[in-house]
Amino acid sequence: MANYESVLIARQDLAASQVNDLVSSLSDVIKNQGGEVVKTDNWGLKNLAYRIKKNRKGHYVLLNIVAPSQAITEYERLMRLNEDVIRYMTVKVDEFNSELSSDEDIAAVEAAEGMGE
Repeated sequence: MANYESVLIARQDLAASQVNDLVSSLSDVIKNQGGEVVKTDNWGLKNLAYRIKKNRKGHYVLLNIVAPSQAITEYERLMRLNEDVIRYMTVKVDEFNSELSSDEDIAAVEAAEGMGE
Protein backbone atom coordinates (compact mmCIF):
# COMPACT_ATOMS: atom_id res chain seq x y z
CA MET A 1 0.00 0.00 0.00
CA ALA A 2 1.15 3.52 -0.78
CA ASN A 3 1.10 6.78 1.16
CA TYR A 4 -1.11 9.63 -0.06
CA GLU A 5 -1.73 13.18 1.08
CA SER A 6 -5.13 14.54 0.17
CA VAL A 7 -6.37 18.10 0.63
CA LEU A 8 -10.02 18.94 0.13
CA ILE A 9 -11.85 22.25 0.24
CA ALA A 10 -15.45 22.16 1.42
CA ARG A 11 -18.06 24.88 0.88
CA GLN A 12 -17.98 27.92 3.16
CA ASP A 13 -21.60 27.65 4.29
CA LEU A 14 -21.07 24.26 5.97
CA ALA A 15 -20.79 24.09 9.75
CA ALA A 16 -17.69 22.55 11.32
CA SER A 17 -19.73 19.51 12.36
CA GLN A 18 -20.90 18.99 8.76
CA VAL A 19 -17.29 19.15 7.54
CA ASN A 20 -16.31 16.58 10.18
CA ASP A 21 -19.18 14.32 9.06
CA LEU A 22 -18.05 14.66 5.44
CA VAL A 23 -14.47 13.75 6.36
CA SER A 24 -15.58 10.78 8.47
CA SER A 25 -17.75 9.43 5.63
CA LEU A 26 -14.82 9.73 3.21
CA SER A 27 -12.56 8.04 5.79
CA ASP A 28 -15.05 5.17 6.02
CA VAL A 29 -14.79 4.70 2.25
CA ILE A 30 -11.01 4.38 2.56
CA LYS A 31 -11.37 1.87 5.45
CA ASN A 32 -13.94 -0.20 3.54
CA GLN A 33 -11.55 -0.42 0.58
CA GLY A 34 -8.72 -1.78 2.77
CA GLY A 35 -6.90 1.45 3.58
CA GLU A 36 -6.38 3.62 6.63
CA VAL A 37 -6.56 7.34 7.34
CA VAL A 38 -3.47 7.92 9.47
CA LYS A 39 -4.07 11.57 10.29
CA THR A 40 -6.75 14.20 9.70
CA ASP A 41 -5.76 17.84 10.03
CA ASN A 42 -8.56 20.41 9.82
CA TRP A 43 -7.08 23.77 8.80
CA GLY A 44 -10.38 25.61 9.23
CA LEU A 45 -12.11 28.26 7.16
CA LYS A 46 -9.65 30.11 4.90
CA ASN A 47 -9.96 32.70 2.15
CA LEU A 48 -9.61 31.40 -1.38
CA ALA A 49 -7.25 33.12 -3.82
CA TYR A 50 -10.13 33.42 -6.29
CA ARG A 51 -13.81 32.52 -6.44
CA ILE A 52 -14.59 28.85 -6.95
CA LYS A 53 -18.23 27.99 -7.66
CA LYS A 54 -19.31 31.36 -6.19
CA ASN A 55 -17.41 30.74 -2.92
CA ARG A 56 -14.83 33.15 -1.52
CA LYS A 57 -13.90 30.96 1.46
CA GLY A 58 -13.60 27.25 2.11
CA HIS A 59 -12.97 24.70 4.86
CA TYR A 60 -9.56 23.11 4.24
CA VAL A 61 -8.86 19.55 5.44
CA LEU A 62 -5.65 17.51 5.01
CA LEU A 63 -5.79 13.70 5.15
CA ASN A 64 -2.77 11.42 5.39
CA ILE A 65 -3.84 8.09 3.86
CA VAL A 66 -2.23 4.66 3.56
CA ALA A 67 -4.28 2.73 1.01
CA PRO A 68 -4.24 0.74 -2.23
CA SER A 69 -4.82 2.67 -5.45
CA GLN A 70 -8.38 1.37 -5.97
CA ALA A 71 -9.36 2.87 -2.60
CA ILE A 72 -8.05 6.28 -3.71
CA THR A 73 -9.92 5.95 -7.01
CA GLU A 74 -13.22 5.33 -5.18
CA TYR A 75 -12.45 8.13 -2.67
CA GLU A 76 -11.87 10.65 -5.48
CA ARG A 77 -14.96 9.46 -7.36
CA LEU A 78 -17.14 10.17 -4.33
CA MET A 79 -15.56 13.61 -3.87
CA ARG A 80 -16.35 14.47 -7.51
CA LEU A 81 -19.99 13.54 -6.90
CA ASN A 82 -20.31 15.41 -3.60
CA GLU A 83 -21.55 18.97 -4.06
CA ASP A 84 -20.07 20.06 -0.71
CA VAL A 85 -16.51 19.50 -1.97
CA ILE A 86 -15.32 22.46 -4.03
CA ARG A 87 -11.82 21.19 -4.88
CA TYR A 88 -9.59 18.30 -3.93
CA MET A 89 -6.10 17.07 -4.71
CA THR A 90 -4.53 13.76 -3.80
CA VAL A 91 -0.79 13.23 -4.18
CA LYS A 92 1.22 10.05 -3.73
CA VAL A 93 4.16 10.64 -1.35
CA ASP A 94 7.10 8.59 -0.14
CA GLU A 95 6.58 9.64 3.48
CA PHE A 96 4.26 12.01 5.29
CA ASN A 97 5.37 15.56 6.00
CA SER A 98 4.94 16.19 9.72
CA GLU A 99 6.59 19.62 9.77
CA LEU A 100 3.35 21.63 9.56
CA SER A 101 1.25 19.98 12.20
CA SER A 102 -0.34 22.87 14.07
CA ASP A 103 -2.17 26.06 13.21
CA GLU A 104 0.64 28.11 14.77
CA ASP A 105 3.20 26.50 12.45
CA ILE A 106 1.01 27.16 9.40
CA ALA A 107 0.42 30.78 10.48
CA ALA A 108 4.18 31.27 10.96
CA VAL A 109 4.91 29.97 7.45
CA GLU A 110 2.18 32.16 5.93
CA ALA A 111 3.56 35.21 7.77
CA ALA A 112 7.10 34.45 6.58
CA GLU A 113 5.91 34.09 2.98
CA GLY A 114 4.07 37.40 3.22
CA MET A 115 7.20 39.19 4.45
CA GLY A 116 9.25 38.01 1.47
CA GLU A 117 7.06 39.83 -1.06
